[in-house]
Amino acid sequence: MPIGAHVGVSAGYGRAVEYAASVGCECIQVFSKSPRQWNARPMDVQCAEEFRSRVQTTGMAGVLVHTSYLINLGSDDDGLWERSSAALADELVRADMLGADGVVTHVGTRYRSDPAFTATRIAAGVDRAFAEAGSSATRLLLENTAAAGTTFGDGPEELGAILALLGTSEGRVGVCLDTCHAHAAGWDLSVPGALTALVDDFERCCGMPIEAIHANDCLHAAGMHKDRHAWIGEGTIGYAGFSEIFEDYRLRGLPVITEMPGEVPLKDAENVSRLKRLRDACAEPA
Repeated sequence: MPIGAHVGVSAGYGRAVEYAASVGCECIQVFSKSPRQWNARPMDVQCAEEFRSRVQTTGMAGVLVHTSYLINLGSDDDGLWERSSAALADELVRADMLGADGVVTHVGTRYRSDPAFTATRIAAGVDRAFAEAGSSATRLLLENTAAAGTTFGDGPEELGAILALLGTSEGRVGVCLDTCHAHAAGWDLSVPGALTALVDDFERCCGMPIEAIHANDCLHAAGMHKDRHAWIGEGTIGYAGFSEIFEDYRLRGLPVITEMPGEVPLKDAENVSRLKRLRDACAEPA
């Protein structure tokens, strides 16, 4: 399983890859534009080519792009829903230019006037985005949430409901499992076997669509619905919980990305190193 981190691109996409390699990343996640703005200049072709070249040169085993935090495909405001779908289409196009393997997105909130309609609303927005993105071959990965407030998509059942309702984009969408979010939503990943049970639930509800993992420890206790990341082993999941990621054969080969608070480069170098040590320990013969 390649291990990496979400890294900034303020110094340029090429330098982002160089930074990732310098802190030990084997895979990488970036934003393709500001995560807190709707509009951005079109992706520069030369920058995208440089990024792809550096990814190949450094041997990165996977590239993910995370979407804007503004996207809300569950909104019952038609204007916001249309804008969100268009923004997702733009993210798919940008990610395709960067040669990304997947675009990770939060799906948004519940459909306020009819919560039972939420999964249908989100699926329609995804279909619309792929239609608008045209020939983009990048896969879309729906990220589970911490189940805070009115957010939708806290786990296998809600994400599975979206996947089951996809139309033209069926087969082009999977899941990114965030450990902090799952723990905060109520799956206590510090308990032995909890991660295995969660993956079982994804198999039951979705046919096992997990294609990437955000490996983040959780600052608060399980079930508190607080999305606050902690360094690996320093939160309420703990080292043992993360070891299960590397022990489950169904997760083998998936990119594992950390999204950590703190100062660069220490936060990335240290957390990538901690995950590598856990991976290596799980690979050692008993």
